[in-house]
Amino acid sequence: MKFNKKQRIAIFGTSADPPTIGHKKILIELSKIYSFTITYASNNPQKKHEEDISMRSLLLKTLIEDLNNPKIIFNQKISSQWAIQSIKKCKNIYESNNLDFVIGSDLIGEIFSWKNFDKIIREVTFFIIKREGYPIESNTLKMLENYKVNFEISSLNIPNISSSMVRLNTNYSNLPKSLIDIIKTNNLYVSTKLVE
Repeated sequence: MKFNKKQRIAIFGTSADPPTIGHKKILIELSKIYSFTITYASNNPQKKHEEDISMRSLLLKTLIEDLNNPKIIFNQKISSQWAIQSIKKCKNIYESNNLDFVIGSDLIGEIFSWKNFDKIIREVTFFIIKREGYPIESNTLKMLENYKVNFEISSLNIPNISSSMVRLNTNYSNLPKSLIDIIKTNNLYVSTKLVE
């Protein structure tokens, strides 16, 4: 699939451990802004994942299929634990240089320690989504400017619902309905005692 050079493309990698109604809302909102949003499950080297990547990618794929939006594309082939690799794979597959890397305000402060940070900032614009309870600190903004990072702060406000909160919760209230059967059938996140 080749994109038109003028089309804005978002790349949204997530641990999806599990995907939440927060992820769902982000994807729906991105589809209103971007020509296409490419999403995939990834291993974050700074996190310990509860379920393996094959199961997390199945959950994310199921969510995308349920959304049934042609502007949201699930492509696990671009997944890498290193952002630079995912960005390069995405550019090769879709032959597009107009990529925005979607990141939450809770993670933006970490990018300065990412592997190949200096290369990443030449490849993409960061599209920062504000997550409730995680304001973008003024010193982070200064660092973004000092490093000449291209970034845009979204007007979207996403409620403070994280995968870790879902894992600790005792019900399915913050899970997309399309994922509940898979999670029950495969006894996922059993250590968190999910019950109805």
